[in-house]
Amino acid sequence: MERAMLGVSLRDQIRNEEIRRRTRVTDIAQRVAKLKWQWAGHIARRTDGRWGLKVLEWRPRTGKRSVVRPPTRWTDDIRRVAGSRWRQAAQDRVL
Repeated sequence: MERAMLGVSLRDQIRNEEIRRRTRVTDIAQRVAKLKWQWAGHIARRTDGRWGLKVLEWRPRTGKRSVVRPPTRWTDDIRRVAGSRWRQAAQDRVL
């Protein structure tokens, strides 16, 4: 869509970063990742006992286990970047 806005094609060999700079459109993948981190921190700081924190760690076990690799959980991405103590760091954040 951004290429169509500028009227360029893949044959022009213009990098996506350059196209985003010209159109001033934010990268949706970065935006989604930022919102994911914000939501995870928001949920980790809750103390009212709602189910949001349980959902972060939930592993559905319905039926037989598959032979392949276990499915990636939502928090695996956060834990890989921020470490295993990401919840404690989120709770210690100064508001």
